[in-house]
Amino acid sequence: MEKNAMRLDLSQRVAGLNHRYRADDPATLVARALADPDTGRVALVSSFGAESVVLLHMVAEVAPATPVLFVDTLMLFEETLAYQRDVAQKLGLTDVRVIRATPADLAASDPLGTLHQTSTDACCALRKTVPLEKALAGFDAWITGRKRYQAETRAHLDPFEVETEARMKINPLAHWGRAEIADYIARHDLPRHPLVARGYPSIGCAPCTSPVAAGEDSRAGRWRGQDKTECGIHFVNGRVVRPGQAGNTEKVA
Repeated sequence: MEKNAMRLDLSQRVAGLNHRYRADDPATLVARALADPDTGRVALVSSFGAESVVLLHMVAEVAPATPVLFVDTLMLFEETLAYQRDVAQKLGLTDVRVIRATPADLAASDPLGTLHQTSTDACCALRKTVPLEKALAGFDAWITGRKRYQAETRAHLDPFEVETEARMKINPLAHWGRAEIADYIARHDLPRHPLVARGYPSIGCAPCTSPVAAGEDSRAGRWRGQDKTECGIHFVNGRVVRPGQAGNTEKVA
């Protein structure tokens, strides 16, 4: 009963936030959401990927001490690691937290670093989902960079959504497309991830990310050739939705 009451309260707050900020541009939404008591304790989760600098800049402009959680899977491109350090310094972000799987968990589940070759879901859970979930334990909400245009699984994304009984997600860029993202980066002269110019519009771990051809979905280079579009960090009702399977879900291992 208590959990149901908590979820109802969160659902009401999320509905109120979506209504209250329905006309706000993303930068205004970020500024207001960070100050709104209905969102509680908020962190920004960033991959420091192809478009991450937009949200990082929006947050840095109004609250540079906001906790920024960066999951280092120990399989990222070297370019991503360098970009993370460079962007954090240039924007003046003062609380960037690098999140990793524990050495004990890695030794137990992936001692040779080859788990991604046999089970990408298990590898993502080990190196991303579990460490991030631990890091998010002290927060009531987290900001994500998800956008509707990125994939079919994100086509109906709202700026605010219920994640668990006690936590919400905030998606300020939900309604923005490539043009708005590119315009914001150019207007503020923000540094680009070096791999973008080499055909990587979405950047994850090096073994599981490939360049994207013209006309492909922007996330087509993630886990190419597999029935997988999400790492497991982003769920719908606790499960990852596979493309083309409306109403059907598959739980990440």
